[in-house]
Amino acid sequence: MPKFFFHVRKPGVFEKDPEGEDFPTVDDAVDEAFKAAREILAEKVYANDIIDGSSFEITTDDGHVVRTVLFRDALRLQ
Repeated sequence: MPKFFFHVRKPGVFEKDPEGEDFPTVDDAVDEAFKAAREILAEKVYANDIIDGSSFEITTDDGHVVRTVLFRDALRLQ
C-alpha cells in the first residue's frame, strides 16, 4: 500500500510530516486530508483563532506532490 505524507504549509512556515500514512489510493489520502483539515479548523474556531491560508501538501515516498488541499476548501459555507 502506498505511503503518503501530509506536510502542512502555513504563511511563512512549512511543517514536514516525518511519518506519513498508508492509503490504498491518492483519493483516499485526499479524503483524509479534508477530514483532518476540518478537525483543525474546528479547533481554531472553538479557540477563536485566526483561520489562515494553511494547506496540506500531500506527497509520495519520493517527495512527489500529488495534491494540495487548502484548509478553506474543507469548509461548506453559503
